[in-house]
Amino acid sequence: MELSHSAILGGSGCPAALRNPRPLLAIGHAGWAILALTEEEDTRVAIGSDHAGYPLKEYLLRCLEGDHELLDLGTYSTQSVDYPDFAAAVSEKVRNGQAERGIVVCGSGAGAAITANKLTGIRAALAHDHYTAHQAVEHDDANVLCLGGRVIGEDVAIELVRTFLAATFSGELRHVRRIAKIAQLEETR
Repeated sequence: MELSHSAILGGSGCPAALRNPRPLLAIGHAGWAILALTEEEDTRVAIGSDHAGYPLKEYLLRCLEGDHELLDLGTYSTQSVDYPDFAAAVSEKVRNGQAERGIVVCGSGAGAAITANKLTGIRAALAHDHYTAHQAVEHDDANVLCLGGRVIGEDVAIELVRTFLAATFSGELRHVRRIAKIAQLEETR
């Protein structure tokens, strides 16, 4: 029996096993586990990309559809555009409270992260591994995730996005103190 592409992907373009997995069990480096990470319902997520990140952005939108309120800020094709425009648009939505989290996809993720971090109040993290995707939120209160569409594949990307969206800031005093120092740096530039 041969399965069609749409049968394997469940018709949405996102593998059925990667749609809305709850609870999530994540196995990390050296075998440690994080149990029962669950995503908040109705989290507003702003998402954008440049042309290099467009295919991965579209995949992520399909996978996240129905799980969160998604704000697709473009681009809408593979025609060449400038990543700073889209990283800034996503970051602005997060900064002004129109989205709780943001996701930006460009070729490597680096340019998007550099751009996003120029906006006061944005703590963008470039993540290509599971640990960074959750630790950046838990310790650094990251509110924007940057991904490299030419660096990671779809399966890794959706895992990282779900992990980022499920993570919460620990609120531990040492982390609060460090974030306050970052805010002081923002005020002096």
